[in-house]
Amino acid sequence: MTSSGFNPKSRRPLLALIGELPGQISALVKAELDAFKAEFAAKAKNVGIGAGMFIVAGVFAFFATGVLVALAVIALALVLPLWLATLIVAVALLLIAVILVLIGVNRVKAATKADPEGVHASIRHDVDAFKGVGEYDHK
Repeated sequence: MTSSGFNPKSRRPLLALIGELPGQISALVKAELDAFKAEFAAKAKNVGIGAGMFIVAGVFAFFATGVLVALAVIALALVLPLWLATLIVAVALLLIAVILVLIGVNRVKAATKADPEGVHASIRHDVDAFKGVGEYDHK
């Protein structure tokens, strides 16, 4: 017997081999699906752990930001009255928030604006070419 598992002495009729083919194909598909499930489960576990670590890091960063804001108030309170230092830091934070909102609104408007040369136009052009309507290259 060779390494491929083929034994020339054990000849089987072609119809018997064709009859086994659906069972072998379904077994192959099932084995591939099982392998995919196992690989996907391992990757999903790692992604879940990674996402959890990002969330925990975000919580710590949130609290660290609060501490840094308090530090800014305390530092300004060394040279100004406490109420004025707090007001200055609060206004600075609100100014940063307003600037970020304006940038975000600008980006959303740019992303949702109709693009005459975008994907929708390209698909329409392809459909027209398929129908034989409109201008298109004959290649």
